[in-house]
Amino acid sequence: MSRTVRQSLNNSNVLSVVMGGGQGSRLFPLTKYRAKPAVPLAGKYRLVDIPISNCINSGLRRLYILTQFNSVSLHRHISQTYKFDQFSSGFVEVLAAQQTFTDDSWYQGTADAVRKNLAYFMNHDWDYLLILSGDQLYRMNFQQIITQHAETGAEVTIATIPVPRAQAQGLGIMQVAADRQIVRFVEKPKEPAVLDSLQLQPEWYKRLGIHHESEELLLASMGIYVFNRDVIIRLLENALVDFGKHIIPNAIDTHRVYSFVYQGYWEDIGTIRSFFEANLDIASELPRFNFFDMTAPIFSRPRFLPGSKINGAHVDHAIVTDGCIINHSRISNSIVGLRSVVGEGCELRRVVSLGCDYFESAESIRENEQLGRPRVGIGRNTRIENTIIDKDARIGDNCVISPAGKPESVNHDLYFIRDGIVIIPKNGIIPHGTVI
Repeated sequence: MSRTVRQSLNNSNVLSVVMGGGQGSRLFPLTKYRAKPAVPLAGKYRLVDIPISNCINSGLRRLYILTQFNSVSLHRHISQTYKFDQFSSGFVEVLAAQQTFTDDSWYQGTADAVRKNLAYFMNHDWDYLLILSGDQLYRMNFQQIITQHAETGAEVTIATIPVPRAQAQGLGIMQVAADRQIVRFVEKPKEPAVLDSLQLQPEWYKRLGIHHESEELLLASMGIYVFNRDVIIRLLENALVDFGKHIIPNAIDTHRVYSFVYQGYWEDIGTIRSFFEANLDIASELPRFNFFDMTAPIFSRPRFLPGSKINGAHVDHAIVTDGCIINHSRISNSIVGLRSVVGEGCELRRVVSLGCDYFESAESIRENEQLGRPRVGIGRNTRIENTIIDKDARIGDNCVISPAGKPESVNHDLYFIRDGIVIIPKNGIIPHGTVI
């Protein structure tokens, strides 16, 4: 493909692409009505806000989000949140899978998604293509990986993170040479001998900038890649569909592929359990991911909501977001999402509430009461623990919701259980007096 030369006020030589993921089946039912990057996080953000904010804080303001499942809410969030100056060329744009005259199939994998949109990317001037995941929680200055990529003369650079041996068995592990060039890739190694061969030598820690006391560390791929412009074109001239499984392992044998070693908090939010625990950690006294770090803020949609009103509640280690009304209740180790209403006498322990999209009117409350339905929010004298409450759920008075004594996975008309966590689905209704 010929390179397009155009006048632009954006002097960045990087184009960023966020992978929107597939169906997000491991995050079901949170992904029943929304794309995985649109899943709410920490009460007021969306997962996609993390990679976008990292890009903005790194001075990278040209981003595409690739998605194909339930992209309406994601598209609405992007269009209402990220508006750049009209005199710059910055943008954040969703590219959903589409049928064309030459291809009527959906994205078959991460590499296939990039391949099918390469023509759009080539309309811009850039030297490096930065590929990011849409379901990870971390804070990174991407200028560091771009700088190392250029200085080492790499054709591909992969962000890696040191992990202990126990975690390595569920990740893609890289083996590097002394100059950081990747010489081997093994997907989810299980055999002890293979793990031994991939283990980092402790004497390399200082050279790689690793500050860790453990002597059993391996380098895991973070699913963050930098490609040279000409290299990504060549690597996609085939039918291979996935970066991690196909493109990267092949590129190691044919191209200069280097590791960028990242140290810091990083969580792949791919399961209900990881989503739940990452949210609860944010409510802890010293969270591993700090949303209060204003040197690199996390951006999201400005909603102009009133401050939350707390009427005599006891709140311990919790995040209470904007527009909430909390009556005399006890809330501990929990996230209380936007516009949440919590009735008096409630007890919430280890609860992640995603909040509500609207304030329910008095007329609507009366109409629902006449139909025997609770108001939006959590009713009086209700006890909830180890539960995710999706948006706009109606939970009645005198309810008990807990996964205690139940199987790890349950599908019920009123709720789901995944990874031992109860999930009240979006717009779910739990009648008064229900015991789960």
